[in-house]
Amino acid sequence: YKYPPEKKETKLKDIVCQVGRTGAITPMAILEPVVVAGSTISKTTLHNEDFIKEKDLKIGDAIIIQKAGDVIPEVVEVVKEKRDGTQKEFEMPKICPVCGALAIREEGEAVTRCTGIECPAKLLRNIIHFVSKEGMDIEGLGANIVEQLIKRNLVQNVADIYTLKLEDIASKKKEFSLF
Repeated sequence: YKYPPEKKETKLKDIVCQVGRTGAITPMAILEPVVVAGSTISKTTLHNEDFIKEKDLKIGDAIIIQKAGDVIPEVVEVVKEKRDGTQKEFEMPKICPVCGALAIREEGEAVTRCTGIECPAKLLRNIIHFVSKEGMDIEGLGANIVEQLIKRNLVQNVADIYTLKLEDIASKKKEFSLF
């Protein structure tokens, strides 16, 4: 038997957008931290613009969250009785929050996408996916190191991973945790 999921009330402090490897712009709820089923939850995905409208979410709302399948935090509902008029509507960005390119939502699609060809967020997520267990499974090359390689301008596409030299990543300070 499964117990019903634990539900807790918290505040939706803000909604920020992340850009994925395909350019999908995903709204993320920034929450007042709350402990649910043994974990402190401070953010959760809001999936897309339709999800936000369906739940009638506004920045500043009191909301109820739970862990879907006892793992992934999700917004269950808004506590509308606690609205006092200070809550703000959320609007999906018309431009990419990372590169400034046009963000569009194709008719019939649920997702808004960045149209930027050289969007740094798409590059980062694409390389992280490439080196992941589901991709090339490059052991020891995680998200933090990929981010450092991009910031140091050592990697600008996936092919650059294979041209890295020890001197490139070992130079200056010990910024990488490869060794």
